[in-house]
Formats: sequence, C-alpha cells, structure tokens
Amino acid sequence: MMGFTNLIRTHFDFLNHSGSEAICAKCNEVISQRIVTALDKSWHPEHFACRECHTPITESTFNQKDGEPVCTQCYASKYLDVCFSCGEPIKGKTIKALGRAWHEEHFICGGSCQKPLSGASFYEKDGNAYCKDDYDFLFAAKCIHCYKPITDKAIIALNGKWHKDCFRCKMCDKPITSSTFAVEDNKPVCTECVA
Repeated sequence: MMGFTNLIRTHFDFLNHSGSEAICAKCNEVISQRIVTALDKSWHPEHFACRECHTPITESTFNQKDGEPVCTQCYASKYLDVCFSCGEPIKGKTIKALGRAWHEEHFICGGSCQKPLSGASFYEKDGNAYCKDDYDFLFAAKCIHCYKPITDKAIIALNGKWHKDCFRCKMCDKPITSSTFAVEDNKPVCTECVA
C-alpha cells in the first residue's frame, strides 16, 4: 500500500515556532522566505525534492522511503509491486501467491469460471491458480463411464478409472463390490449375472 504522508506547508519569515532559525535539511542554509516542514525537518521549497528523480515535490501528499521524500511517480515505479496480470503498480491490497504479486481483483481462477481467489484456497498447476471445481474438471482423472472428474478413490479396471458408483454390472446395473467380475464387450458383469 502506498505510504502517503501529508506535506505541511507554512509561510515563515525568519524564525520557526521554537524561536530559532530554520535550517534547510538539504543545503544547511537559513530559510528566510517560504518553508516546507515535513518528516521532522525543514526545507526551502525548491530543496524539498524526490530522492529518486530530484524533482521538487509540490503535491500536498508525498511518499517516503527510509525517511526521505519520494514523489508519487517514482514511488510507484521503484517501490510498489507490479501486478503479474496487468503489469501495473499495485497501490492497494497486494496478493502474494505463486511467487508473484497481484491486484486483489486480478488474482482469479485460471479456469473457465474466473472466480476471485483472494482469501480462498486454490490449486496450482503449471504456475496458474485454479478453484477446486475447475482444477478437478481440467486436471483430475476422468471416469470412463460418466466422464466426470474422479476426486475420491477410484476403481482401476478395464484399462481405465471408475467412480465407485459407476463401476456397475452391465446386466443388472448394480454396483460391483467384489474383486471378481466377468467382462462382456469391455464392460463389467457381476458374478451373480454370469451364473
């Protein structure tokens, strides 16, 4: 989040409020006209400048880095994380995930739903984040009977994986629970229907 600091600009003639002369933090000269007071220091207005680009800061707010003023543009380009999705600096809440930084609204499911994933659990595949439903749909093994993702235990038979409830007898349509079964047209048949 950007660290804005309010800039206090006041007009002084020769003395500051404590009665002593105001000395510029940049040039160490006495300030006799306008004065900028910020970060517990005083400056000539032309010396209150960004530590990066050295341009005088004239806005009513500024940023600081290590106790020195930084203009808004330099702060955004040098100190803010850049969103992996849009490439823009992140001025608000930052989501750090998958070794990258994201705007909160850009950290979304990489599948078809595009749901926001901020604050939610997610699954990673090839550097992308997915909600559970899309992850299962895209990457889980599919049942050779119903073609839906298998997210629990699977029965491996007849050159494929099956949901427990999908592994049914071709003849009576009852689930096959025995480890022995017959095969007809590459479909399971329970021992009761074979007899």
